[in-house]
Amino acid sequence: MKQLFVRIFDFFNTVESKIAFYPTLLSVSGIVLAAILIYLEKRGVSREIMEVWPMLMVEDGDTALSVLSVCLGGLISLMVFSFSMVMLLLSQASSNYSPRLLPGLISDKRHQFILGVYLATILYNIFTLFTIEPSDDKYALPGLSVLLGIVFTIFCLVAFIYFIHNISQSIQVNNILDNIFSIAQLRLKRLISSEEGEIKTFPNTEQWHAYPANCSGYFQNLSIDNISQICEKANTRIYIVVPKGLYILKNATFFKSEKPLPDNVVKSIISNISLAKGELVSDNYTLAFKQITEIAVKAMSPGVNDPGTAINAVDYLTILLALRMLKRDTAIIARNNNVNLRIAVITFKEMLYQIMASLRTYCVHDPIMVQKLFWMLQYLSKQPAVEPQYYEAIKTEMNTLFTAAKDSLKTEVDVQYIEKMYRT
Repeated sequence: MKQLFVRIFDFFNTVESKIAFYPTLLSVSGIVLAAILIYLEKRGVSREIMEVWPMLMVEDGDTALSVLSVCLGGLISLMVFSFSMVMLLLSQASSNYSPRLLPGLISDKRHQFILGVYLATILYNIFTLFTIEPSDDKYALPGLSVLLGIVFTIFCLVAFIYFIHNISQSIQVNNILDNIFSIAQLRLKRLISSEEGEIKTFPNTEQWHAYPANCSGYFQNLSIDNISQICEKANTRIYIVVPKGLYILKNATFFKSEKPLPDNVVKSIISNISLAKGELVSDNYTLAFKQITEIAVKAMSPGVNDPGTAINAVDYLTILLALRMLKRDTAIIARNNNVNLRIAVITFKEMLYQIMASLRTYCVHDPIMVQKLFWMLQYLSKQPAVEPQYYEAIKTEMNTLFTAAKDSLKTEVDVQYIEKMYRT
């Protein structure tokens, strides 16, 4: 039973569940509301309202059928158009920026909520149509149900106007960058705050017992409390050797244990690991660095040639890297004052190298972008850091960037300017 709840929890943390949650919930709500109103209509609720506010009720069955049919047809057309707009958004974001942005865009709660409202209203109107007879007089008609169907349709029209405005804002690269940055910044600050206090230590794990994963997928999340409890019961410590966000290969080493573990304990540990086909920035902040870097690389590619977007992306990377310097390169988890779990992380040196290696490939020929990258590295070299080796990694990247820029830039003035920035 415990593993069942863990699997349900893991599902609701996957990209697929976050995409389908609101449309499914609202669609079911529309059907339930229609069923409740059918029950109330049989109790004569419309007759009672008709006696008090007769101007709110439709008095003819044919008119009610015509109104709801028009509302239903219009909503279906509206929903098709909205879905077309979403597909256009995804296609444009994928081609102009990066395919990695798609999970974050399609999991936008505002878009899901609006599409869910459409589906709920359509289903409500369909079930309401079943209860209307053309020959019904004004006292036999489900007047309240028809009135609510009209109100919900008007609400859908208002939601459609908001949807058009929101989707036009969502496709702008500045808003995309700002959204990625905000989520990653919040995630990093939470991780940094959790590290405050006593510095935890963990023993060397080279001689520990290695255990593979039983399937492949992106390491998305894990249940820290459950795994810590398993460690306490088994009287062992565990080191997860794959950082979050990386792809886990089947039968490759996934975690190490200080003591040998029986098969049932190994299965219990793996069952508390969430593997997925996609990634979200809210689960893994390193994905934000990848996405912003890919936007900058795409902007500097010959087919797009948009250095302004690349400069904006570097600005966001600068702030996030400065924040990352406040986080240690280790993730050691303590529970009840027992340090029994460690999770591998992508080090600052490796992250900075991956970012700079991608940017150097497409930006080293542009003197403005090279200046921007030097500015970023010089800024980071003056920021506080929790590990002294962070400054060494920054210095190494500055040397590498200077060498690559000196070989690529053909104008002597550009070379002299870059060398001046490098020497300061």
